[in-house]
Amino acid sequence: MAGLGDGYSDPRILAGRPGDNEDAVTLRFPEGRALVQSVDFFTPIVNDPHGFGRIAAANALSDIYAMGGEPLSAMNIVCFPVKQLPTELLRAILEGGQEAVLEAGAVPSGGHSVEDDEVKYGLAVSGTVDPEAMATNQGMRPGDYLVLTKPLGTGVLATALKADWEGAEEFERRLIHWCGRLNANAGHVLQRLRLRGATDVTGFGLGGHLLELCQGSACAATLWLDQVPLLDDVLELAGMGLLPAGSICNRNFYLPRCRAASDLDELRRDLLFDAQSSGGLLLAVPPDRLGDCVSMLTDLGEPAFVVGRARKPGAEGEPLLEIAARREE
Repeated sequence: MAGLGDGYSDPRILAGRPGDNEDAVTLRFPEGRALVQSVDFFTPIVNDPHGFGRIAAANALSDIYAMGGEPLSAMNIVCFPVKQLPTELLRAILEGGQEAVLEAGAVPSGGHSVEDDEVKYGLAVSGTVDPEAMATNQGMRPGDYLVLTKPLGTGVLATALKADWEGAEEFERRLIHWCGRLNANAGHVLQRLRLRGATDVTGFGLGGHLLELCQGSACAATLWLDQVPLLDDVLELAGMGLLPAGSICNRNFYLPRCRAASDLDELRRDLLFDAQSSGGLLLAVPPDRLGDCVSMLTDLGEPAFVVGRARKPGAEGEPLLEIAARREE
């Protein structure tokens, strides 16, 4: 869209600068690094178009941070009903996305748009990573502590916002604040401490993504329900029936694969599977690095919630994820 790239230049761009009318962009690639790529887009979860653009971009960038990578370039993916909605709305979405990309230090590299009946936006992101120090779903080890960097409940807040529930304006503000917050600092800590196991918490909820981490790492884990943080009002809203359909599907699919204590608060338990948009990182941290991890995140202004611990798997067929009511160790 005309004007979005005005005044922007970056020495990493060899061809395809704004105004060059190229169909592709060519970038310098750092020596000794590997390529990490991801793509993600979705429909609006907030009404504010700029906020939605930022959230969708932060969500796509998060996959790079979760592997210990640094975003290099980002290309827009746009579906927009141009005959029904004003182009000013599209501009605001793209500006929100570009704001997040530039904050991440990546090159905004064009993209592709199609006319569609429903607004959708996101990014295809390319980043670089040290191939000798990547974090993956296979890197968690027994004894690792599980550190979460954002509270849960954005699925519930988004549902309340769509329903125009009392307090919707404040719910939207919180969604933009938390979902639009880059996981860059958490990714930086991951790199500094050379952590090997991590994931971001998105559509499958904390419980679903932790199960993937357990399966990939051939580990088991225990979540301490009393240590898992929730956004303000989320528990009350969930009690009113505002747990979204996607979160209910997550619970119904993943909970039978867990061993859950009999004394759990059922609402809090269900919120472990709340589908998150641009959630935090879940870091698997060896005990000798836990203090450094928490202090580094705190010094960078990031939350650091120690929510569980990895352990050796039990006998064949036993659930890989245990949900305990409280921390006991």
